[in-house]
Amino acid sequence: MLIGLCAASLCATPVVASASSSAASTRQMIIRPPVPSLRKSASVVRFFEHHPRLLGDPRFRKAANRRLTSARSALARARADAARARARIERSERETEQRRLMAQVARSPVKAICYAFGDYCDQALRVARCESGYRTTARNGQYLGIFQMGESERRLFGHGETALQQARAAYRYFVKSGRDWSPWSCKPWY
Repeated sequence: MLIGLCAASLCATPVVASASSSAASTRQMIIRPPVPSLRKSASVVRFFEHHPRLLGDPRFRKAANRRLTSARSALARARADAARARARIERSERETEQRRLMAQVARSPVKAICYAFGDYCDQALRVARCESGYRTTARNGQYLGIFQMGESERRLFGHGETALQQARAAYRYFVKSGRDWSPWSCKPWY
Protein backbone atom coordinates (compact mmCIF):
# COMPACT_ATOMS: atom_id res chain seq x y z
CA MET A 1 0.00 0.00 0.00
CA LEU A 2 2.77 2.42 0.95
CA ILE A 3 4.65 1.65 -2.26
CA GLY A 4 1.48 2.25 -4.25
CA LEU A 5 1.04 5.68 -2.64
CA CYS A 6 4.69 6.56 -3.29
CA ALA A 7 4.35 5.47 -6.90
CA ALA A 8 1.16 7.46 -7.30
CA SER A 9 2.82 10.59 -5.92
CA LEU A 10 5.87 10.13 -8.11
CA CYS A 11 3.76 9.56 -11.18
CA ALA A 12 1.49 12.47 -10.37
CA THR A 13 4.46 14.85 -10.07
CA PRO A 14 4.37 16.96 -13.21
CA VAL A 15 7.21 16.54 -15.62
CA VAL A 16 8.66 19.95 -16.41
CA ALA A 17 9.75 20.32 -20.00
CA SER A 18 12.95 22.22 -20.45
CA ALA A 19 12.16 25.50 -22.11
CA SER A 20 14.67 27.90 -23.55
CA SER A 21 16.31 29.57 -20.60
CA SER A 22 16.82 33.26 -20.22
CA ALA A 23 20.27 34.83 -20.09
CA ALA A 24 20.01 35.20 -16.32
CA SER A 25 19.34 31.51 -15.74
CA THR A 26 22.14 30.61 -18.16
CA ARG A 27 24.58 32.73 -16.16
CA GLN A 28 23.28 31.11 -12.99
CA MET A 29 23.98 27.64 -14.44
CA ILE A 30 27.53 28.71 -15.30
CA ILE A 31 28.13 29.83 -11.73
CA ARG A 32 26.41 26.95 -9.90
CA PRO A 33 26.27 23.28 -10.96
CA PRO A 34 22.76 21.75 -11.12
CA VAL A 35 23.08 19.66 -7.95
CA PRO A 36 19.42 19.76 -6.76
CA SER A 37 18.00 18.46 -10.06
CA LEU A 38 20.73 15.83 -10.16
CA ARG A 39 19.79 14.60 -6.68
CA LYS A 40 16.05 14.58 -7.37
CA SER A 41 16.37 12.70 -10.65
CA ALA A 42 18.79 10.19 -9.12
CA SER A 43 16.34 9.64 -6.26
CA VAL A 44 13.48 8.89 -8.66
CA VAL A 45 15.61 6.48 -10.71
CA ARG A 46 16.78 4.70 -7.54
CA PHE A 47 13.16 4.42 -6.33
CA PHE A 48 12.07 2.63 -9.48
CA GLU A 49 15.20 0.43 -9.46
CA HIS A 50 14.23 -0.73 -5.95
CA HIS A 51 10.54 -1.12 -6.88
CA PRO A 52 10.56 -2.54 -10.42
CA ARG A 53 7.16 -4.20 -10.03
CA LEU A 54 5.55 -0.75 -10.26
CA LEU A 55 6.74 -0.54 -13.85
CA GLY A 56 4.83 -3.74 -14.64
CA ASP A 57 1.72 -3.08 -12.56
CA PRO A 58 -1.12 -2.21 -14.96
CA ARG A 59 -2.43 0.46 -12.58
CA PHE A 60 0.85 2.43 -12.61
CA ARG A 61 2.72 1.15 -15.67
CA LYS A 62 2.12 4.05 -18.04
CA ALA A 63 2.72 6.86 -15.54
CA ALA A 64 5.64 5.07 -13.84
CA ASN A 65 7.43 4.42 -17.12
CA ARG A 66 6.88 8.01 -18.21
CA ARG A 67 8.23 9.30 -14.88
CA LEU A 68 11.24 6.94 -14.97
CA THR A 69 12.08 7.93 -18.55
CA SER A 70 11.77 11.60 -17.65
CA ALA A 71 13.95 11.16 -14.55
CA ARG A 72 16.63 9.28 -16.51
CA SER A 73 16.64 11.98 -19.15
CA ALA A 74 16.83 14.74 -16.52
CA LEU A 75 19.60 12.83 -14.72
CA ALA A 76 21.62 12.56 -17.93
CA ARG A 77 21.17 16.30 -18.61
CA ALA A 78 22.08 17.19 -15.01
CA ARG A 79 25.19 15.00 -15.13
CA ALA A 80 26.25 16.58 -18.41
CA ASP A 81 25.63 20.07 -16.96
CA ALA A 82 27.62 19.16 -13.84
CA ALA A 83 30.49 17.84 -15.98
CA ARG A 84 30.49 21.06 -18.02
CA ALA A 85 30.44 23.15 -14.83
CA ARG A 86 33.33 21.11 -13.41
CA ALA A 87 35.28 21.56 -16.65
CA ARG A 88 34.65 25.34 -16.56
CA ILE A 89 35.84 25.54 -12.97
CA GLU A 90 38.96 23.48 -13.72
CA ARG A 91 39.71 25.58 -16.82
CA SER A 92 39.26 28.76 -14.80
CA GLU A 93 41.62 27.47 -12.11
CA ARG A 94 44.23 26.51 -14.73
CA GLU A 95 43.95 29.93 -16.36
CA THR A 96 44.32 31.65 -12.99
CA GLU A 97 47.40 29.58 -12.20
CA GLN A 98 48.85 30.32 -15.66
CA ARG A 99 48.28 34.07 -15.18
CA ARG A 100 49.93 33.90 -11.76
CA LEU A 101 52.92 32.04 -13.21
CA MET A 102 53.22 34.48 -16.11
CA ALA A 103 53.10 37.43 -13.70
CA GLN A 104 55.99 35.92 -11.73
CA VAL A 105 57.91 35.17 -14.92
CA ALA A 106 57.36 38.69 -16.21
CA ARG A 107 58.85 40.19 -13.04
CA SER A 108 62.01 38.08 -12.94
CA PRO A 109 64.55 37.57 -15.76
CA VAL A 110 65.85 34.45 -13.98
CA LYS A 111 62.36 32.90 -13.88
CA ALA A 112 61.75 33.92 -17.50
CA ILE A 113 64.97 32.21 -18.62
CA CYS A 114 64.15 29.04 -16.68
CA TYR A 115 60.59 29.06 -18.04
CA ALA A 116 61.80 29.37 -21.63
CA PHE A 117 64.78 27.00 -21.43
CA GLY A 118 63.31 24.28 -19.19
CA ASP A 119 65.94 21.53 -18.72
CA TYR A 120 68.68 23.89 -19.94
CA CYS A 121 67.86 26.48 -17.27
CA ASP A 122 71.20 26.28 -15.41
CA GLN A 123 73.24 26.57 -18.59
CA ALA A 124 71.10 29.43 -19.92
CA LEU A 125 71.39 31.31 -16.63
CA ARG A 126 75.19 31.11 -16.75
CA VAL A 127 75.25 32.34 -20.35
CA ALA A 128 72.80 35.20 -19.68
CA ARG A 129 74.65 36.30 -16.54
CA CYS A 130 77.93 36.42 -18.51
CA GLU A 131 76.39 38.10 -21.58
CA SER A 132 74.28 40.80 -19.88
CA GLY A 133 74.04 40.35 -16.13
CA TYR A 134 70.33 39.49 -16.74
CA ARG A 135 69.61 43.03 -17.97
CA THR A 136 66.98 43.21 -20.72
CA THR A 137 68.31 46.63 -21.75
CA ALA A 138 71.95 45.52 -22.11
CA ARG A 139 73.56 46.73 -25.32
CA ASN A 140 76.93 46.03 -26.93
CA GLY A 141 77.00 47.52 -30.41
CA GLN A 142 74.40 45.67 -32.45
CA TYR A 143 73.92 43.04 -29.71
CA LEU A 144 70.92 43.56 -27.44
CA GLY A 145 69.12 42.02 -24.48
CA ILE A 146 69.81 39.39 -21.89
CA PHE A 147 71.34 37.02 -24.46
CA GLN A 148 73.03 39.72 -26.56
CA MET A 149 71.52 38.59 -29.86
CA GLY A 150 72.63 40.38 -33.02
CA GLU A 151 70.42 42.16 -35.52
CA SER A 152 70.09 39.23 -37.95
CA GLU A 153 69.34 36.79 -35.11
CA ARG A 154 66.68 39.11 -33.71
CA ARG A 155 65.13 39.36 -37.15
CA LEU A 156 65.07 35.53 -37.52
CA PHE A 157 64.16 34.44 -34.00
CA GLY A 158 62.42 37.48 -32.56
CA HIS A 159 63.13 39.78 -29.68
CA GLY A 160 61.12 41.93 -27.34
CA GLU A 161 61.25 44.26 -24.40
CA THR A 162 60.46 41.70 -21.71
CA ALA A 163 62.79 39.06 -20.35
CA LEU A 164 60.34 36.33 -21.37
CA GLN A 165 60.21 37.51 -24.99
CA GLN A 166 64.00 37.70 -25.15
CA ALA A 167 64.43 34.31 -23.47
CA ARG A 168 61.98 32.65 -25.87
CA ALA A 169 63.78 34.15 -28.86
CA ALA A 170 67.14 32.99 -27.47
CA TYR A 171 65.71 29.50 -26.91
CA ARG A 172 64.55 29.31 -30.55
CA TYR A 173 68.07 30.34 -31.62
CA PHE A 174 69.60 27.83 -29.18
CA VAL A 175 67.49 24.97 -30.59
CA LYS A 176 68.15 25.95 -34.21
CA SER A 177 71.92 26.06 -33.57
CA GLY A 178 71.96 22.49 -32.21
CA ARG A 179 71.65 23.16 -28.45
CA ASP A 180 75.41 23.59 -28.08
CA TRP A 181 75.74 27.30 -27.20
CA SER A 182 78.09 27.83 -30.15
CA PRO A 183 76.51 31.17 -31.21
CA TRP A 184 77.31 32.82 -27.86
CA SER A 185 80.76 33.99 -26.81
CA CYS A 186 79.90 33.10 -23.18
CA LYS A 187 79.63 29.38 -22.56
CA PRO A 188 77.90 27.73 -19.59
CA TRP A 189 80.95 25.65 -18.67
CA TYR A 190 83.31 28.58 -18.04
